[in-house]
Amino acid sequence: MSTRIYHGDIDPRQIANSLSAAFHRGNFQVQQIGDKDNLVVQIATRQNRLSGGRTAMTATISRVADGISITLGQQNWLGVAASLGFSALSAVRNPFSLLSRLDDIAQDVESITLEDQIWEVIDRTAREYRVGHALSARLRRTVCPYCLTANEIAAGRCIACGAPLGEVQPITCPNCGFVVKRDEAYCPNCKNRL
Repeated sequence: MSTRIYHGDIDPRQIANSLSAAFHRGNFQVQQIGDKDNLVVQIATRQNRLSGGRTAMTATISRVADGISITLGQQNWLGVAASLGFSALSAVRNPFSLLSRLDDIAQDVESITLEDQIWEVIDRTAREYRVGHALSARLRRTVCPYCLTANEIAAGRCIACGAPLGEVQPITCPNCGFVVKRDEAYCPNCKNRL
């Protein structure tokens, strides 16, 4: 599983719709399940596909403070491995049989790169909506508790009054690594208690 956080003004539906537009074609089908703040998008090979083995991958898209979190699950490889194994076995028996399996092999290669293709669509959509991995404005600064002056992250002392800023510096969630404020009780990304 791999997770990425995109900070900015973006809705989980925008990512889900981009994934549907990119993959609901050819041998793939897409399903969306959930509501506007938490969506699950499953991309899988069609039941009556023309070529290649079966595979599936799930993207979980959740709204978090300052943006969205996207987690890709493990890809189901069994069908692709079986299809490639059948192609290899056929080639051992008769090398010319590979000519009849070219469509299957091409579809299997496309299925193998499914995770990379999904991240490419997500990254392209994020760029279109001008969001990215950079921390949001809320997490790029700390506010001095004494004089309320904004300071850069990791500043040891306030630039205005010189007060120590150690207690107001953000921390990361020990479970998922999401940057959180010290006064938050639960991680906005994984919902675990801090």
